[in-house]
Amino acid sequence: MNAPLPESVRKALESVTLDDKYTLASGRAFMSGVQALVRLPMLQRQRDLQAGLNTAGFISGYRGSPLGGYDQALWAAKKHLAAQHIVFQPAVNEELGAGLTAANDEMTRVANPFAAQADPLGDLLLRCRA
Repeated sequence: MNAPLPESVRKALESVTLDDKYTLASGRAFMSGVQALVRLPMLQRQRDLQAGLNTAGFISGYRGSPLGGYDQALWAAKKHLAAQHIVFQPAVNEELGAGLTAANDEMTRVANPFAAQADPLGDLLLRCRA
């Protein structure tokens, strides 16, 4: 038989949800490594807001990606990503994924030519693929 839990622990466990991995602002949230990578752009958006920046994110990839399961985790977190102004647009292959990222980056530059580079990781991806 299990020992009874202290009241504080029992109440904490009653409030745990599967969405905590994407929504919990403080405390511990249990998640896989891939789920942590999904949460990363959401945390960056929150940091940007705290710094007075109104940013958005764009993620593209393909099912054959070396990081298996990332696209599925992004789909599963779609409502949480949308709430943080982050768009996930899957691509058919690697070239289309890189092309979508490049087009998004170019649109950002045209819309605001004086803004700092909006997506350094996307450019890094494009430089590595070139």
